[in-house]
Order: sequence, then structure tokens, then C-alpha cells
Amino acid sequence: MAERGVRWGILATGGIAAAFAADLVATSGAGSAAGPAAEIVAVASRRPESARAFAERFGVARAYGDWESLAADEDVDVVYVATPHTAHRTAAGLCLTAGRNVLCEKPFTLNLREAEELVALAREHDRFLMEAMWMYCDPLVRRLKALVDDGAIGEVRTVQADFGLAGPFAAEHRLRDPALGGGALLDLGVYPVSFAQLLLGEPDGVAASAVLSPEGVDLQTGAVLSWDSGALASLHCSIDGATAATASVTGSRGRIDVPSGFFHPDRFVLHRDGRDPEEFAADPADGPRGSMRHEAREVMRALRAGEKESPLVPLEGTLAVMRTLDAVRERTGVRYPGETGARQSGGSGVP
Repeated sequence: MAERGVRWGILATGGIAAAFAADLVATSGAGSAAGPAAEIVAVASRRPESARAFAERFGVARAYGDWESLAADEDVDVVYVATPHTAHRTAAGLCLTAGRNVLCEKPFTLNLREAEELVALAREHDRFLMEAMWMYCDPLVRRLKALVDDGAIGEVRTVQADFGLAGPFAAEHRLRDPALGGGALLDLGVYPVSFAQLLLGEPDGVAASAVLSPEGVDLQTGAVLSWDSGALASLHCSIDGATAATASVTGSRGRIDVPSGFFHPDRFVLHRDGRDPEEFAADPADGPRGSMRHEAREVMRALRAGEKESPLVPLEGTLAVMRTLDAVRERTGVRYPGETGARQSGGSGVP
């Protein structure tokens, strides 16, 4: 890619799209050590008035009242797909087929089958594709992973992580709506699962239980993932109670504790046998906690390097997480309209 800035299109105009756009605007002047500068050149919504309002808010030149026009815009280098996850397959697939690179919000898709279809489209059209798992791009999370990989706590034995919101959510809320992929697992549980698999890879076994709403979505889910190495992960998510949202990784020679908000931590504490605890804090230069600028910079770095996927958020890792989410849903009985079963592809690595 040339030395000019990376030109973004934003598909959808909800809260997550606005947060991402604000971080892009904050990044737009950083074109040197931070990587290529970002420019939002187009936005699309199925409601033209929403696209126009978003464009005015963020100084975007072109506002489209349909997704197809954004996908066809050859001035757009990469599209950020920020629709509800039930539309990710359609929206991202449309962009990839039209020749656009794509950053797609998490959860990547509704199920594994859809995820595999998007990966196949990206490879067929030779386009970049990445799940917007911004936790994986967070500098402090990357530091934690490096410590674990380097053996700072020995061999990983257990991972614990939880993420829950207080609720209660009304039956008509999107988090309770099966037609919108509602429930705790896909919206919130994707973080604990992704955290565990960041450190241990895809599990060899999955056990799970859930409390379901009258609509059939999970109000809360508990899962235990297991690996042939002997490692276990105890994970929990809920839309029926606010949890501490902490994480802990225990190894044969120590432990790492991550306080509330483990998916965008401001610090973590390393406990090593025979040593005083060590605290690792976020660098203020990295920007505010929870910033999505890190995933945007990773996309722009990869595009400039000519890469078709990110080593920080590899597509096989995304597929592995989707396999686990499907396996959890299979065990808890959560089905969405149009699905014949939670596991949408043969060859799952999880029994």
C-alpha cells in the first residue's frame, strides 16, 4: 500500500461504530511511528438519515443509504463492519466479494459455518480479513501473553475469566432476542473464551451449562474447557448479574491476576514463586483504557505490509473460538432461527 493514509468505510452507525470512528479520528494524525494515518471516507446505513447524521458528526465525505454502495466504493481501502452479529455474514461477505478488505466486529459471526464462509471468501478474493477482537491487540494483554509464553509462571494449569452485566433486560431488548443472536455467550462470553484460547489454544473438551430465558437465549452460561495437557479454564458470562469481570492465569510456578475489565486492563499483577509480586501497568502513551485504536493500527500495519490476516488475530484462531462457542451452545441448547443445530460445520476440534 502506498504511503498515503488508510481510507476507511464504516458499515452501520450504532454505538460501537461511533466509538470506533472516534478512535480513528483520534488516530488520524498519527502517521509516523504509530503507522499510517487513518481517514474515514464513507459510511453506510440502511437508513439514509442515520448515515447522513453519522457523516456530519465525524466529518465523513460520503454517506450511503445502502450497504452495496459502500462495498462498491473503490476509494475505500477497508470496511469496518459494526452491524449486529446476525448481519456480519451478509455485510462482511458483501464487502469481501466487492474487493474490500474487512475488519468485522466480534463475535465474528453467528456460528462456525458462517465464519468459515467469510474466511473462504477472503481467500477467494485475496482480501484482508480480521475479527475486531481488540483485546488481542491491547498492549498490556500482549505483554501478559508474552510473559506466559516465556514461561514466567511455568506451565499453565488453570484460567479463570468472567464477564457479566447487571440487567435485567426486557424481553424485547436485543440481548434477549433470538433473531438478533441474543444471550450472554456471544456478546460477553466471547471475551472469556477468547482470553483462554489466547493462552492455551483450542480446547480438547468442552462442558457447559446455562440458564435460559423464556425466549431461549442464555441469561448466564458457565463453561469448563479442558486441554490434553491437563489445563482447565473456568469461564462464566451473564446478562443477569454484574460480575467482577476479572481473570486469573495460574501456572506451575506462579500466577497472573487481572483486575476488573480484564479484556482492556489498566494493570495486572504477576506472582512468581519466591519473588515479590510485580505490577505491570498500561503505558499512558497507549491511549485511554478500552481504546480501539490498537486494532485499527494493526489493520493498517497489515495492509501496508500486504498481509491478508493479522498475526495478532489470526483467522484460524477466530475459527477455533467459533468452534468453542458452537460447542457451548450445543451443550446448553441455545439455537437461533434458521439453525438446524449450534454446530454448523463438521470437523469440529471439540468433542
